[in-house]
Amino acid sequence: MEPTASEQPESSVPPSGSKAPLMFTEAAIAKVREFLETKPDAQGKMLRIFVQGGGCSGFEYGFSFDEHKDGDLVIPQGDIEVLLDCFSLPYLEGCHVDHTETLMGSGFSVKNPNATGTCGCGHSFSA
Repeated sequence: MEPTASEQPESSVPPSGSKAPLMFTEAAIAKVREFLETKPDAQGKMLRIFVQGGGCSGFEYGFSFDEHKDGDLVIPQGDIEVLLDCFSLPYLEGCHVDHTETLMGSGFSVKNPNATGTCGCGHSFSA
């Protein structure tokens, strides 16, 4: 059984009253909750958002359902918890994550104040 945020080491959860390193909109929280309730591979896990090398601008965003690992920051967002590794933290600090559904498609979008450039598709960035 995966420990909850209250059972994690204190250093892995932002201090009470501090600003969260990133913010999820209600639409993004609702979509993550839907995945947690309906996707068998997501059950019992938390959403991990991360940065990895790649894409046309140098870095790209990644989302996966994962278990807490040593060094992860656990960020409460509404009634879900988001995992953030120490490598990705400086690139994602201050980001706003949203989820939209339109006739053209659906997906998560990241507004990143740390990005010095982005590609046309919005899936990669430079910092």
